Amino acid sequence: MSERILYICQEISPYIAGETPMGVSTKTLTTAMQERGFEIRTFMPRYGCVNERRHQLHEVIRLSGMNVIICDNDHQLIIKVASLQPSRLQVYFIDNEDFFARKATVVDAEGNEFEDNSDRSIFFARGVIETVKKLRWQPGIVHCHGWFSAIAPLYIRHTFSDDPLFANTKIVVSLYDDAFTSTYSQEFGEKIMQENSGIDNINLQNISSDSYQNLMKLVMDYADGIVIENENVASELKEYAKASGKPILERAGFAEENDYLDAYQKFYNEL
Repeated sequence: MSERILYICQEISPYIAGETPMGVSTKTLTTAMQERGFEIRTFMPRYGCVNERRHQLHEVIRLSGMNVIICDNDHQLIIKVASLQPSRLQVYFIDNEDFFARKATVVDAEGNEFEDNSDRSIFFARGVIETVKKLRWQPGIVHCHGWFSAIAPLYIRHTFSDDPLFANTKIVVSLYDDAFTSTYSQEFGEKIMQENSGIDNINLQNISSDSYQNLMKLVMDYADGIVIENENVASELKEYAKASGKPILERAGFAEENDYLDAYQKFYNEL
């Protein structure tokens, strides 16, 4: 059986207006790996700006309807799906009225980051994992793209560490130049500790004064492989990745897209 890859993506083209580097990269990578024989499951948030009619999203009734409890608060999980053309790759969307109804992604029309982005990212990560469990689909690799997906590896390594679905899962984290400028509050670290048994203050010491760099360092601590997706990734994060001693793939080292995709496939196979 071919390797199974779970992609947890902050965004995928063409579901977000404009062709962002991350959106194009995730679209290219997921479709290419499917064409190369990998079995793929791909997830992103169903932001309110995603045009459901244009992209023909529809709700998956058998997967929807459960409540995800986050720090004693119930949030309804809705799952929608669309087919990415022309590859026919299925993309699953995590939806919730409170978190994703607004007509924006992670910032408002003026470019201000939403104050509840930390809660939204927690719900997204939990929603993906709960859906994969309901599908009874065991991924060999979980690949996270964008800071909005950064909490997922913590759940896999702690809250769901005893679940046989993730017993042999390898985690890959891609670094982009997608930094947010605000800081998460101290409550963010407290929520993560409450949600994930086994995480202590040493693991989360940076979250109390959190920045984008600290969040990405934290997720790299839980990764088995790291991808540097473009040259504009902060030098601080590049240095941290290299100091970790973990396998690293740098996109800048490949002039041709096919060469990079070949390297990506080899990178996955060698984890």
